Amino acid sequence: MTQDAILKAIPHRPPFLLLDTILEQSDNRIVCDKTFLGSEFWYDGHYPDAPITPGVLLCEAAMQAGAVLLASRVGASDGRVPVATRADDVRFKKMVKPGDTITIDVTLDDQVSNAFYLTGKVMVAGKLAARLSFACTLAEQP
Repeated sequence: MTQDAILKAIPHRPPFLLLDTILEQSDNRIVCDKTFLGSEFWYDGHYPDAPITPGVLLCEAAMQAGAVLLASRVGASDGRVPVATRADDVRFKKMVKPGDTITIDVTLDDQVSNAFYLTGKVMVAGKLAARLSFACTLAEQP
């Protein structure tokens, strides 16, 4: 699916939209991708002579993918959006560099009332770059 579907599902916008396309989606799973061009503002300082994508942005990409997944479940029509409330067991395994394309795979593990528990994996070149468990709740859209 195109970026239009992503823009309709979540309020994030460039330069902080960290998803390019939805590769596949079901009720409990979404797979997206994102290519880092190297012109993104964070590479100027992280790190100037050997730039790498900040790990927190890999987590954010997974959380954005999770928000797209949840938006399709809860419906964007009521004015609420999924907002991250917790990140657990975050592991960084491989660096992501300018020019790399990541694949973000997020699974909805459980739902208790308005709390959603998800697992995200970020892959680069077929290798695990980051893994995290996170939780979201529904909040009024800003």
